[in-house]
Amino acid sequence: MADTAPQGKVEVRERPLSPHIQIWRWTITMAASIAHRATGTALYAGTAFLVWWLLAIASGPHAYDQFEDVAGSIPGMVVLFGFVWSLVYHMLNGLRHLAWDVGYGFKVPTAKFTASLVFVASLLIALAVFWVGYTAYAGDYQ
Repeated sequence: MADTAPQGKVEVRERPLSPHIQIWRWTITMAASIAHRATGTALYAGTAFLVWWLLAIASGPHAYDQFEDVAGSIPGMVVLFGFVWSLVYHMLNGLRHLAWDVGYGFKVPTAKFTASLVFVASLLIALAVFWVGYTAYAGDYQ
């Protein structure tokens, strides 16, 4: 949109993006929607890690030892935890969407509660799965 400046010059202002990130107030339901998309994308990357694991198993002990070294490192465990959390979050939020498909959970308080529940439950389940896997893995070497 152009405004006329006092000297008679035309000043051109850029239009804001719509919707602009600074305009919207973040809500738990907005975060849940974005996290659902992000975890769906993360599952693609995690699937590559899963394929590497399967190929390492099929390729023999040396290949599996290499995979195990990477997966057992701190960055590897962070990736594995992120994959587990993404899988659990995406599944639980998918169930939330399934409830929406049959007409339940659209009221704002319910939507906020279920979004919060999905975040908390997915984190607790992922921590439990990771803890069980980690203790089972550590038990092999004691």
